Amino acid sequence: MKKIQITLILFMLSLLTVNAQDWLTDFDQAKKIAEDKGLPIVLVFQGSDWCAPCIKLDREVWSTDAFKDYAKKHFVMLKADFPRKPKNALPKEQEEHNKQLAEQYNRNGYFPFVVLLNEEGKVLGETGYKHLGPEEYIVHLKKLIK
Repeated sequence: MKKIQITLILFMLSLLTVNAQDWLTDFDQAKKIAEDKGLPIVLVFQGSDWCAPCIKLDREVWSTDAFKDYAKKHFVMLKADFPRKPKNALPKEQEEHNKQLAEQYNRNGYFPFVVLLNEEGKVLGETGYKHLGPEEYIVHLKKLIK
């Protein structure tokens, strides 16, 4: 009985992992993957626990199966989160890393702010929340890259 329970738990966890968006939080790692795979980086500045448009963008685009399926093959997803609630606080090292990214790519402090970058970190385009479904948002991002 215990083996069945463990197997069931592992199976359920694997399903959650398969559907999770592959968000990176390390810029150097994102650049390396982008270079290796020849993909653009989608850098998202968000306030995951306080910014209503950030939460809407996550729910309406980033978390959808349509976007996740497309992103796996076409983008390197990089997140710079700035939560405010103490329970969601990031490790100090990650907090500093995100601040450095903001100093370089989000000097105006917009949230959500989406920056498309090449593998060297050069800005290809910028956008934010748009009231679009995942397919339309993908088209929007692709237009910014060209």
